[in-house]
Amino acid sequence: MLEVYALYMADDPSTDLDEFEAGLLEWLVQSDFHVEPWSTSNAAKAFKVDEDTIYEAVASLSRKVPNRIQIFYKNGALHIAAD
Repeated sequence: MLEVYALYMADDPSTDLDEFEAGLLEWLVQSDFHVEPWSTSNAAKAFKVDEDTIYEAVASLSRKVPNRIQIFYKNGALHIAAD
């Protein structure tokens, strides 16, 4: 069984995340942006980076771990769900 797990982990694209992307993903998982509207400005302040860095990281997450992040528009606002 451990061999199957090791094979699964080798194919896991989340291992390709850089440190910032991994931190952002973890923050998204622990947040409630699936319910509350997403704010790039607030995320940039929380991570002490510019908004472009947040946009690039969210876009990268959507490519690298598409099964772990969902970006959607609801009630006039952007939302992000992650697990």
